[in-house]
Amino acid sequence: DRSKDIIISGGENISSVEVENILYQHPAILEVSVVARPDEQWGESPCAFVTLKPAVKETDQQQVAEDIMKFSRSKMPRYWVPKSVFFGPLPKTATGKIQKHLLRAKAKEMGPLKKSRL
Repeated sequence: DRSKDIIISGGENISSVEVENILYQHPAILEVSVVARPDEQWGESPCAFVTLKPAVKETDQQQVAEDIMKFSRSKMPRYWVPKSVFFGPLPKTATGKIQKHLLRAKAKEMGPLKKSRL
């Protein structure tokens, strides 16, 4: 269902697939899945679940997350930029397809992003 691939943030429709396609251009990213996360200010905001390439795993994840955000800001509209980035293996089906419904549930369980002054 492609309607689940749309994130509505502050009244703007964001295609999670388009955000993923841009993020795949980042040299440290092996796999990525972007889903909606509840957001107190915007309703929903993009949340990226990332598997890093093996050579990158030893580096500081906080630094890599900041680098991904900087990369995102240079490649996409500001409201598309994921406000949360989480690292780890992505859940997959037996055929290797990423199980986005599990990631959506995980993002929802994390609770809404709190309003900030930034």
